[in-house]
Formats: sequence, C-alpha cells, structure tokens
Amino acid sequence: MVEMACRSCRQIFDIPRGVPPICPNCKTPTLTTEWAGLIVILDPEDSIIARELGATKPGRYAIRVGR
Repeated sequence: MVEMACRSCRQIFDIPRGVPPICPNCKTPTLTTEWAGLIVILDPEDSIIARELGATKPGRYAIRVGR
C-alpha cells in the first residue's frame, strides 16, 4: 500500500501497488505521493477548516500537495 493524495480534492488514500492511481473520491487521475501535512476531518458540515479545504466528506486530507 502507498499513501497518495489527490491533487484536485487533497484527500489521502491508501492505494495498493500496481493499481492505477485514480482518486476514489473525485474520480480524477491526479494522485501523487508528494504531499505534506495531514488534517483529519470528522464532521465536514460543522468544520471551518473543511470549508477552507473544500472538503465535503470525512477523511484524511493533505495540507500541501506537490505537482
């Protein structure tokens, strides 16, 4: 398993090796292993940080995502 962050939605996922890097959340092929910082969103509806990130689902999000 490799932890990868989506460049579009910043959500972090554990992706098995050999599986095409497609984001399970927004379905874009923009996953990368170059990310820094971690925020865990539990309740995106009541979270100011989730609103700033644009997070609509609970989960782990990267603060900074590389290109």
